[in-house]
Amino acid sequence: MAPPAGQIRPAKYLASFVLIVVALYALVFFTGNGSAKPKLGIDLQGGTIVTLTARQEDGAQPSEEALNRARDLIEVRVNGLGVSGAEVVRDGINLTITVPGADSEGAKGLGQTARLSFRKVLGQPIPAAAAPNTEAPSSSTPPSSGASTPPSSGQTASPPSSGAPQGRPAPNLAAQPSSTPPSSNASTPPTTPSAPSNVDPKLAKEIQEAKALRQATDQQILQQAALMLDCTKPDPLRGNDDLDKPLVTCGEKGAYKYILAPVNPPKEDTQTKADDFSTYSRLSGEDISNAAANKNPNGTGYVVNLDFKSEGGTKWGKFTAANVQQAVAVVLDGEVMSAPTIQSAITGGSTEISGKFTLPEAQSLANTLKYGALPLSFDASEAQTVSPTLGLASLKAGLIAGGLGLALVFVYCMFYYRLLGILTILSLALSGVIVYGVLVLLGRWIGFTLDLAGIAGFIIAIGITADSFIVFFERLKDEVREGRTFRSAVPRAWVRSRRTILSADAVSFIAAAVLYVIAVGQVKGFAFTLGMSTVLDLVVVFLVTHPLVALASKSKFLSNPKLSGLGGALREGASHRAGMSGKSAAAKEA
Repeated sequence: MAPPAGQIRPAKYLASFVLIVVALYALVFFTGNGSAKPKLGIDLQGGTIVTLTARQEDGAQPSEEALNRARDLIEVRVNGLGVSGAEVVRDGINLTITVPGADSEGAKGLGQTARLSFRKVLGQPIPAAAAPNTEAPSSSTPPSSGASTPPSSGQTASPPSSGAPQGRPAPNLAAQPSSTPPSSNASTPPTTPSAPSNVDPKLAKEIQEAKALRQATDQQILQQAALMLDCTKPDPLRGNDDLDKPLVTCGEKGAYKYILAPVNPPKEDTQTKADDFSTYSRLSGEDISNAAANKNPNGTGYVVNLDFKSEGGTKWGKFTAANVQQAVAVVLDGEVMSAPTIQSAITGGSTEISGKFTLPEAQSLANTLKYGALPLSFDASEAQTVSPTLGLASLKAGLIAGGLGLALVFVYCMFYYRLLGILTILSLALSGVIVYGVLVLLGRWIGFTLDLAGIAGFIIAIGITADSFIVFFERLKDEVREGRTFRSAVPRAWVRSRRTILSADAVSFIAAAVLYVIAVGQVKGFAFTLGMSTVLDLVVVFLVTHPLVALASKSKFLSNPKLSGLGGALREGASHRAGMSGKSAAAKEA
């Protein structure tokens, strides 16, 4: 049988709170790296600065629109929900990223263009362990068998050549009167068109040479390019490869080299049917609707699960159906992340990228793919470590301010509410226990970092939480003044104060939510902590404060007016009733 309105079973509510705390700290200590410390922001622990320099395929000056778009995308990648405390500042064609902590590699990775594509693997991967050739062999002579073993003719599917016959002498790709394809260290580089004054000629030459050799339409040149490719050197084609041409590239970790088919049919190829997926996947990052990092169900490490849009899922199903027992390379910015063999047609619009990722690597890749590709390619500078901008002194000042605020609240509650004041202190302490656990988990899950603005949000939240207690206790005093006992006053006071508490917290939460949406930088962190503390305040008031007051009201010792702090309300009520009785008697005599 349910208790009357306002009356509860305190043990049930307190047990629910204990279960929440146990579950919360089980996640804190038994998930992630086991660290029980929240992440700190740049102003408290320092950080890492990386400068990204924009570059375009032709070496021209990037446009304002492309730079601003890249800055916005990187800010979303690095800041997630806007609570990690990271900063992205544009300086000319450079973007300066400051992230909390010393994760220099993670900061550099923020500048990857994240252009994802799916390419069919032509032949077998070529081991990259052998030293690459430094001179291009003659185009009319096949590579010798003593070099890194090229794909055999029985295994290699010839890439489309846009009408160029296979096996003929290498075409003059750079408009030179030489039959030797350009080498990365050739003394006579291919001529390039005259460039405007703001073009970097060295960069444009490197990209053009790499494209001419590694994205040729002749199979023999591609095989030569694979033998010449050095996977230990920076790749000028990173993020600049042409999706309409074949590609010779390295795998992640640089263990293998791959010859890959084009993503799309060449624009001049009018004979390829629109439904022909035997060679062309026609799939890129624009066909992805979502990406998430998950634990590898088939082994150790983590994978990135991709969900395709409706049209992308249809393409993926057709491509896998047409290439059963063939390898497909998942290519990110011109680098093969993984190249699994298709065992059967994959339907449902989902797939995964497996590359023996760690959790941070998988999460970084998933976020990068989910938030979109950058419109530019970037070169990252060396990472620099910066000291805290405000330092431990500011942190101590903030903690002292919070401690003084709590102390004043405690003194006031003990003086004015006595036993109820002790319950207030206990409730605030338990609220702090929950807040701390949530901070640790949010730091792991969404990259939340605690800075001085966030600490200010928590200090203000102390007042909001104390207000909820005061509303309840003052309503309780009103009931006692009307002549009710402590025990009978608790359910009536709770019913009447509950709506006020909910309304006040709703207003605070809406204000915090609006501030979070329109704010930038550290103000977002302040709004986030304020809103989070408001929600946790409701948890504590409903599951701890009210049940504890109900338990105290049922104890003869604790309900003693001298201990409960309700003696004054009893005297005021008795005096008021006596005065009313005197007035009533005088009225009768009159």
